[in-house]
Amino acid sequence: MNFKNIRNLELPLAGKTADGLKLGDIINVSGTIFTGRSRFHIRAIEENIAPPLDYSKINSFLHAGPVMKKTGAGWKVVSIEPTSSIRFERYGGDVINKFHLRVIMGKTTMDRKAAAALRETGGVYLSKIGLCGNMLAGQVKKVSGVYFLEELGKTEATWVLEVENFGPFFVAIDSSGRSYFENLDCKVKKNLKVLQKKLGIPEDFKLTSVNV
Repeated sequence: MNFKNIRNLELPLAGKTADGLKLGDIINVSGTIFTGRSRFHIRAIEENIAPPLDYSKINSFLHAGPVMKKTGAGWKVVSIEPTSSIRFERYGGDVINKFHLRVIMGKTTMDRKAAAALRETGGVYLSKIGLCGNMLAGQVKKVSGVYFLEELGKTEATWVLEVENFGPFFVAIDSSGRSYFENLDCKVKKNLKVLQKKLGIPEDFKLTSVNV
């Protein structure tokens, strides 16, 4: 990762732009995004219920349930901490395909089905880098709308946000479906075998199982 060269992506993200992004690239985004958590995924896929957005123009989805405060002029984001995207593996790939999403932002990683879906849409998955939710809140310039607030509450509602230099994140899955974390896991396993041999640890060594 090169923290000296942070790239700002203008949203909505075009496929050609996504194709130029490499695993580990450090990214900020500017434009319109929408949020969602578990209820968004379940309702979109199982019940065919989703916010009436133009997903060709708002194709960037943040896995988060922001802390919101009502103000005289509308709403203010107090904190917006990305949640673990792997939580949504049952529906993640289907959501990407259904709405033809090009940017998914969150924490940790996503599974192979989601990676395949991003390859289909020409999109990328961006994972957070030591971000503080309060810091990200300052990068939200406007709350443009909210859907299903009364029905689902502030955390599970879908918020539409205008952001500027929102991040940084890094490219954890690229538009070809390659995964930063999968590559890292393969590298660790390879190095572990070398280390075990160096220390005289048998290849079939296993940690002691503890029953609690």
